[in-house]
Amino acid sequence: MTTPTTKDAQDAERAAQGPETSEETLECKNVPLPAIPEENMTKGRKIAISTVLVFCNSLLFLSFGSGLGGAFEIGKSFGVYDPRTATWIPAAYPLTHGAFVLISGRIGAVYGHKKIVLVGGAWWVLWSVINGFCTRSLITFAIARAFAGIGAAFVMPNIVAIIGITFPPGKMRNFTLGFFGFGCPVGGALGAFLMGVFIEFVEWRWFYFSIAILGAVLFVLLWLVLPPESSINKEGKVDWIGACLGICALVLFNFAWNQAPAVGWAEPYEIALFLVSLLLFASFGVWVHKFAHHPIMPLDIWTAPSFLPLILVVLFSIMSYGICIWYLVAWQQLVRHWSPFHFGIGILPHGLVGGISAPMAAWLISRVAAQWILGFGTLAVAISSIILTTMPPQQTYWAQVFPATILMALCPDFIYTAAQIIATNSVKRHEQGIAGSLISLLLLYSASLGLGFAGTVEAQTNEDGTAVVRGYRGALYLALGLALAALVLDILFVRVPKDTREGWAEEEDSPTATGTEK
Repeated sequence: MTTPTTKDAQDAERAAQGPETSEETLECKNVPLPAIPEENMTKGRKIAISTVLVFCNSLLFLSFGSGLGGAFEIGKSFGVYDPRTATWIPAAYPLTHGAFVLISGRIGAVYGHKKIVLVGGAWWVLWSVINGFCTRSLITFAIARAFAGIGAAFVMPNIVAIIGITFPPGKMRNFTLGFFGFGCPVGGALGAFLMGVFIEFVEWRWFYFSIAILGAVLFVLLWLVLPPESSINKEGKVDWIGACLGICALVLFNFAWNQAPAVGWAEPYEIALFLVSLLLFASFGVWVHKFAHHPIMPLDIWTAPSFLPLILVVLFSIMSYGICIWYLVAWQQLVRHWSPFHFGIGILPHGLVGGISAPMAAWLISRVAAQWILGFGTLAVAISSIILTTMPPQQTYWAQVFPATILMALCPDFIYTAAQIIATNSVKRHEQGIAGSLISLLLLYSASLGLGFAGTVEAQTNEDGTAVVRGYRGALYLALGLALAALVLDILFVRVPKDTREGWAEEEDSPTATGTEK
């Protein structure tokens, strides 16, 4: 249940249009300057837009949470009883949700954020309906989940961009994005709970029909409340070759790791897919460095101060968080024999605390240096993994599961908020949106990737399935190691001052090229 919130979405707009989109440049190109939403929209309309956007984002994570809470029961309905194979039920959705974020923000900048949000929303609704009909095969179900994740990928970053256009830097934007983040942990926990309700009292497929109907209503409301919009940069280009190479590399690399626990690395196609993914990553690097005129991720961004260690901190922290959540589900449902309904009730405090921590993290931005906010998030998941690793097979919920559930909830919101602050303060102005998109990609993609790494450790330590708890502990030890590595990297290498900005600092910070008209 990772949290896509933070403050400088407007900087992403500037990055998407490139470094030469000042007012003077636009006038030279005879491109009309769009109106600034901050000045043209009433307060009531902006509140309505923010409210609908928060609910749309919550819905995306409602779908994600359902895959976590209901994975094992859904798997049983397909005749799949191996937990290592059932990981595809929660992993398929964030895999594509994360991978396609690599390009979705840029497409929104060129073709218009409102248009791309609505197209992505319609795609998400369609594949959520299809998910409800995929009741005979895990393969078709996982494919449908992956396609739904593509729709979510085109919705989420463009929602953040719209919020960034509507509010300038300052307390109002920070709290707006904080409450935007409130929908992510709450949506994820509520999704796990509602899936449990549907499994207990109806059928799981009706959950997907229900969220599709709710999604259709919300995206129609969004179409009604958002003002008309033109593209950010009508002359902008999308690096389709770079996008194809990058997305294929991400998908194949993740697939290889998540499939390996079920079939083993000895399978020839596993090695082949892994090597092809590495080749595609290398090809992506060569393309963006040597040939791309409008690269979606210039390689020199990695030389920015604190940027590389920041990326590693986010990657390791969210992998650890995803592992902890998944093995909490497995421990409670497979070892302690909780039903999905009871697990859904047990995970609700996670959503509540996570919802509170999102605006709290936004409040801390102007008061505490961002690397300490980041460190607090990594410390929270490290302590949670220790608590879970040391659990006995059978125990009351309140002894260790409850405190671990509470602590884990602090990780994603603090990590995402702080990471976006650090990323946008570490790179050049025209690289702001690229940095922000990469953080969003990592927070979604890492949660899925972590399941593959942990599954491999579990498969190597559970003695061919005869020592289930030992396998779970092995995976949780991996989570602990990742969290501690992230904490050390943060303390030693990540530095950024606290953010005290209010309003657009200078002319280049104004949202003049946002492309939104009243």
